[in-house]
Amino acid sequence: LAGIARPIRVMATGSSGVAKSKGMETEDSITLTVQWCNLNDGGSLGCAVYTSSWVAPKSDVHSQQRFFYMGTKGEINVDQAHRGCTVSVDETPFASVNPLFMKYTPTNGYFSGQGGYGVRSFENFIDACKAINDGRSNPSDYDDGSIATVHTTLQGTAILEAGRMSLDADGQPMDLVYEGEKDLDPVSIQPHVF
Repeated sequence: LAGIARPIRVMATGSSGVAKSKGMETEDSITLTVQWCNLNDGGSLGCAVYTSSWVAPKSDVHSQQRFFYMGTKGEINVDQAHRGCTVSVDETPFASVNPLFMKYTPTNGYFSGQGGYGVRSFENFIDACKAINDGRSNPSDYDDGSIATVHTTLQGTAILEAGRMSLDADGQPMDLVYEGEKDLDPVSIQPHVF
């Protein structure tokens, strides 16, 4: 939604039990409901629900990654965790293969996972740091979304902070405050007043 919409309100709920039973004062899962304002059509509102969980049963994938979008003229369903590739053989249980993250087995005794996006993302970051340090580029050159920067992650960071504030305030919605009507970078977070 970069450049199209901005988050304006965040409300959080959490579930607990497993982590606390192990002496960790944290939620097992957190769900954020985020209201977005479309800046290109006069301010129509949208709603997104994000859930993250640290407690999950043993599964056929490392993490369940799903995305569902429902709009006025269509919908998108993505099951990123399974990538459409499953394997079942007699010796091992049914599994979803994650072929793109990285290769976990060595080739000729050596690490060979460099081609997966899990390693490439670090490589891209290091290459950008080197280019900046060598004077071949500027930090702002990477605000195009090619890698995560302070600028490209500001809204996401504000959503997470507002979520934490909402949890700490027993689920009270938090408003993201902007300087101007079309600004994309929040300048503060404040409790929503009903």
